[in-house]
Amino acid sequence: MQSSPPLFIGDLVQSRRIIYQPSSFAMQNLLYLQETGSLTAIKPHTSSRQNLSSFLFFYVEEGEGSLTYQNQIYSMKKDDCAFIDCRNKYSQGSSSKNLWALKWVHFYGSAMGEIYSKYLERGGEACFSVDSEKPNPFVPILDLIMETASSSSYIRDMKINEVLSKLLTLLMEYSWNPEKARKSNTKCLNVSDVKAFIDQNFTAKISLEVVAAQFNVNKSYLLRLFKEYTGLTVNNYILQKRILMAKNELRFTNKTLDVIAQECGLEEANYFIRVFKKIEGLTPGGYRKRW
Repeated sequence: MQSSPPLFIGDLVQSRRIIYQPSSFAMQNLLYLQETGSLTAIKPHTSSRQNLSSFLFFYVEEGEGSLTYQNQIYSMKKDDCAFIDCRNKYSQGSSSKNLWALKWVHFYGSAMGEIYSKYLERGGEACFSVDSEKPNPFVPILDLIMETASSSSYIRDMKINEVLSKLLTLLMEYSWNPEKARKSNTKCLNVSDVKAFIDQNFTAKISLEVVAAQFNVNKSYLLRLFKEYTGLTVNNYILQKRILMAKNELRFTNKTLDVIAQECGLEEANYFIRVFKKIEGLTPGGYRKRW
């Protein structure tokens, strides 16, 4: 996976930018940096992006500008912040009268979809203001990200993961707006709730259709959203949970294959054997003998 395209290009800004290349380990297991930097606009400009596997946080140090995101236009000024999902289309640009200066970070991780969903659920917004009478708490974090990305530390990816976690923790603190909290509905289904429902009921006869009915959403919408945030279809996630339980039963009990199949929601032994071998590469009996 390549890092995101540069956020600002051309001769309209003066900037310091690091386009970071994380290790494959970081991309698979950690919060990882794609790009970070700071800029000062020298002319009015507009920059647009869409379909990036990235999340963007930026802070307005000076001046004014705007962000267009999710069909809304946000006017931004000094001490305003933005936190957005770059898989959606967005654009931002400096005003012509009071050119802005920004600091930003593009980053990603396998759980970021669910984290951002939780951010919105708590009342988080694409743009928000911090108290201009106090030191901006996001500035030291952005500076530390830049410093860490510039270092030669052999555990640099781990350090970046730690700092990005601090950034998300601070964002979660700022997002706590109970009066604005969004409820799960067809427009903002909480995938964490869907996973929790499956985790509690996967041994029963559930499927994509059953889960969609439980949350009163279209099954095509559920399938798309669930796969986007987890990398799995609903049915594959259910099957994954069942096989994991079956492996545990095979290791730590003497139950027959028929009993394990029924308890794990895998119907009967023959079906259990076929599915288990396809996923694990050996039969349930062969797996049991290994332990």
